[in-house]
Amino acid sequence: MFAFAQTQTNPLRQAITAAYRRDEEEAVADMLQRAAMSAEEKQAADQLARSLVKKVRADRSKASGVDALMQEFTLSSEEGVALMCLAEALLRIPDKETRDKLIQDKLADGDWKRHLGRSPSMFVNAAAWGLLITGKLTQDKPNEEALSGSLSRLLGKGGAPLIRAGVDAAMRMLGKQFVTGQTIEEALANGKEREKMGYRFSFDMLGEAAMTEADAQRYFNDYVQAIHAIGKDANGAGVYEGNGISVKLSAIHPRYSRAQHERVMKELLPRLKELFLLAKQYNIGLNIDAEEANRLELSLDLMEALVSDPDLAGFHGIGFVVQAYQKRCPFVIDYLVDLARRNNQKLMIRLVKGAYWDSEIKWAQVDGMNGYPVYTRKVHTDVSYLACARKLLEAQDAVFPQFATHNAYTLACIYNFGKGKDFEHQCLHGMGETLYDQVVGEQNLGRRVRVYAPVGTHETLLAYLVRRLLENGANSSFVNQIVDEHVSVDALLKCPLDAAAETGGKPNAILPLPRHLYGGARLNSQGFDLSNETVLNDLQAAMNKAAEKDYQAKSLVVGRIKNENAHEVRNPANHDDVVGKAAFVQAAEVDKIVANAKKAEAEWAQKQPAQRAEILRNIADLYERHAPELMMLAVREAGKTLNNA
Repeated sequence: MFAFAQTQTNPLRQAITAAYRRDEEEAVADMLQRAAMSAEEKQAADQLARSLVKKVRADRSKASGVDALMQEFTLSSEEGVALMCLAEALLRIPDKETRDKLIQDKLADGDWKRHLGRSPSMFVNAAAWGLLITGKLTQDKPNEEALSGSLSRLLGKGGAPLIRAGVDAAMRMLGKQFVTGQTIEEALANGKEREKMGYRFSFDMLGEAAMTEADAQRYFNDYVQAIHAIGKDANGAGVYEGNGISVKLSAIHPRYSRAQHERVMKELLPRLKELFLLAKQYNIGLNIDAEEANRLELSLDLMEALVSDPDLAGFHGIGFVVQAYQKRCPFVIDYLVDLARRNNQKLMIRLVKGAYWDSEIKWAQVDGMNGYPVYTRKVHTDVSYLACARKLLEAQDAVFPQFATHNAYTLACIYNFGKGKDFEHQCLHGMGETLYDQVVGEQNLGRRVRVYAPVGTHETLLAYLVRRLLENGANSSFVNQIVDEHVSVDALLKCPLDAAAETGGKPNAILPLPRHLYGGARLNSQGFDLSNETVLNDLQAAMNKAAEKDYQAKSLVVGRIKNENAHEVRNPANHDDVVGKAAFVQAAEVDKIVANAKKAEAEWAQKQPAQRAEILRNIADLYERHAPELMMLAVREAGKTLNNA
């Protein structure tokens, strides 16, 4: 009847599934053991990290991009919050009138004046001047001492559209600090100076997930054009020495989800193969970007097919991104290493910490999962990163590790772990190059650094810009703290292994498990993880068993109903599937039903609130206990999808 689950026979894939939402304390204990460092290793990492931080702070005057922005407009400040809210919201508001009102609301109360002249970076001061003027303009009661009457009158005469245009221009200018170019050709040209320093780039075409097939085709064509441009510019440099590209799978298929597994393998896989064949033609690296946790195993199915494809044999530019904040990360690495060895391949593996943490926590809570797919403490992610880094460096025959981090201590650990081994560091364009300027080139640490470099138009950059600033703008962010003289070097460079030992691996106390989100008052409703193959197999078996029943639906009030009044209920998606029979009451019995309802209403009114609550809880428990059967009926009788059921 139902056949929506995939059966995994590979024990390494089974281990990935089993670790999806594993107990955090257990996972951290495992990671601490894998990441263990000797006293000498800790000392070496600390010395190098201190040296890097001191150099970054000494070079503060050279800060640009997010480094400079974080020095002035931190997200802990009122102005920083206003700036980010404004940037994100302007992107989503279609009409000018509403945009003008939002600008007035967000800019009026900010103390932009205090930022003037404090930053040596031109673009931050320019932004401060612009925001000072527009902020003053949008105050309902302008400060006459600081503002000429003409500016006040300008607002009264319709200055809001002018402000809107000014703010839009300011945000576009800001975006240039984080996007390498509006076109791939512009991005390649803009990267030449850094290439001379020893940097290399992994370009990515900006854009949100495709919503339609037309979106997917447009993004796909962008990637094809970009690979041609990068390949020609690389001039045969190779996957490690030349520039490469990263691809976001949700951009090139509108239904990239586990629920559409068959369609994804049929439609997305050929597109992906075409991109990899083109990358192979030019011998440039192509990395599959990591996305949400519920897409991980689907992406691994695609990787299995690609790496096993004879047409891609011998091409060492197949890349994959793994996220250290996922509890499955070390098991994913085990599988990828085995996949490479089985196919006599060498894969590029980029290790990142992860950029969807807030969303992963929220989704687990909303869906009533039995745990989180990610660590609930940042320090636990840091430990996981080091453990996974060791694992990658131990598999030199199968993988070329790429370590993406903006944390100086993590960077120092990786540098020391990897002495005598082949790997590269990575960072985001516009974020922390001040740190990696101390790494790249023979005059520094002599390690190759690859910059993840977004490419896109002004229309596509704001969503990316806001995500990155929110990700790195919090007070706890290393990108923020490394340029903050108020944060001591000792506090900045505390070993994550020591910090995790202090937590005992226990999850964050302010984040109870999703099931216990509401404390002792009540349980959160239990959900089904429809991206977990173990859950899907169990659910499939339970739904198939329930489907064996002969269902007869009738009134519970009237009693016996003649069989001739019953009619067949068929599955609207499959008319050959008879779900059961339903018998309706006759008009003559309606009065009896209404009388019974009134009697029940009176009885219910006499019950104490605690009694009612207990009954409702019992009903809820019964719904959860029989959820697979109810879902089976919703799918077969109402034609619902599994997710909607």
